[in-house]
Amino acid sequence: MTPDALLRQQLVNLLTHPQAHMTFDDAVKNFPSAHYNTRPAGVEYTFWHLLEHLRICQWDILDYCRNPNYQHMEWPRHYWPAPDAETDAAGWQHSINQFVADLEALVALVKNPQTDLYAPIPHGSDGHTILREILVVADHNAYHIGEFGILRQITGIW
Repeated sequence: MTPDALLRQQLVNLLTHPQAHMTFDDAVKNFPSAHYNTRPAGVEYTFWHLLEHLRICQWDILDYCRNPNYQHMEWPRHYWPAPDAETDAAGWQHSINQFVADLEALVALVKNPQTDLYAPIPHGSDGHTILREILVVADHNAYHIGEFGILRQITGIW
């Protein structure tokens, strides 16, 4: 296996496999619908807010990587649902489905041998590369997926 192919496989694994952390699918599996809008004690957001934050951030990075007309969003306002926003089963499932679809698009981007992982993103800033963005999304996802799992444990809904 070439060094390039090896790196691409490791990035895909980082995004999709339970290496040193749980997967997204494990974190949301069998989540009780009665708790979509539950705010764990001491936390300013609900489980759905956290799920949406994961989805929005991952989508934003994907958009940044591939959209020459990318528009920066305002942090943190545009990266979280409104504090009073709630969801239902359809909204919950939409968040999950979109997260998975965007993750698959990131994996496809990494797997595409035409994707130069090291070149600065032409419309990007500060010399950001696809490699950097994949590492950022993997790190961000792992952090918040772990948080999601811990919040499930402390609220007794695991």
